[in-house]
Amino acid sequence: MFLDAGGVLVYPNWTRVSDTLVRHGVRVTAAALAAAEPHAKKRLDSGDTIRATNDRQRGWTYFNLVLTDAGVPLSDATDAALAELHIYHEEHNLWETVPDEVRPALAALRARGYRLVVVSNANGTLHRMFDRLGLTSALDLIVDSHDEGVEKPDPRVFQIALERSGATPLTTVHVGDLYHVDVVGARNAGITAVLIDSAGLYADCDCLRMQSLADVVETLSRMKV
Repeated sequence: MFLDAGGVLVYPNWTRVSDTLVRHGVRVTAAALAAAEPHAKKRLDSGDTIRATNDRQRGWTYFNLVLTDAGVPLSDATDAALAELHIYHEEHNLWETVPDEVRPALAALRARGYRLVVVSNANGTLHRMFDRLGLTSALDLIVDSHDEGVEKPDPRVFQIALERSGATPLTTVHVGDLYHVDVVGARNAGITAVLIDSAGLYADCDCLRMQSLADVVETLSRMKV
C-alpha cells in the first residue's frame, strides 16, 4: 500500500500556525484553521493549477487559501507569519501532527500483510520528520519527491516506489488526499487510488473515497482483504 504523507498520515500543526499568527497580531484559532483546510485544499485541487505549479509553489498558496477560508484577511502581517513558518518548515516540516487513528491503522495494515510505502511530495525533510514523530518503524519505505527530483502527479515517482518496494501496479493501491495529484498520478502509473475526503467535498469524483485512514482499514476488514 502506497500512502501520501500530508493529509493521510500527518497534518499541519495548526496550533503552531495559530500561535505564529498571533505573534504577528493576527488572531485565529487552530480549530478554525483546521476546519477551513479541507475547503482550501479542494479549491487548490484543480487540474489546471496542478499542471501549472509545483508542490513548493502550491504550498504557500494553500496557506493563504486556508486563511481566507477561515475569514482572515491577507495582509503584511499574515505574510510575515507565513514567512516565519516557512523557515520552520524548511528545517523541520510543519506537517507534524499525527492523528490518533494513524498508528493503530498502520499497525492493522501491517498485521494484514501489507507493505507500507510513503510516496509524498515533500521538501527533503520527510525521513527525519518521520524519525522525529516515531513513525519510521511503522513503514517499510519512504519516498520523498525532493530527494528523487520528480513529484506527483508524474507517474515516475510511483514507478520509483514500485521498483524499490518490489511491488507491481496491479497489487498496489495508493491512498492520497488530492485528486489531481494522487489519483491522477497513481492511475497514470497503473495503480488503483483511494482519495481521503475528510469533509465530503469530492462527491462527483470518479474514485473510491474514504473519510480517513481508519476507514480504509475498516473497509479492507469488511472485504476480508
